[in-house]
Amino acid sequence: MNERIILDPSVHHGKPVIRGTRVPVATIISGLAGGMSKDEIAQDYEIKIADVEAALSYAADLIESERVFALST
Repeated sequence: MNERIILDPSVHHGKPVIRGTRVPVATIISGLAGGMSKDEIAQDYEIKIADVEAALSYAADLIESERVFALST
């Protein structure tokens, strides 16, 4: 697990957030997907660029660990 990302059942229903904040990883990824820059996200949510990059890394790790099974047709 990334040291900047936590999963705590008492914070944002256990969804991944930036450590020491209530900023969800999903919010950061959505902002980037919507065209916001890393700097804009860091400023808007009062987090560090390294936190934004950690969120990207966390999301990439989730996708990489996903298992895909072919379905017979």
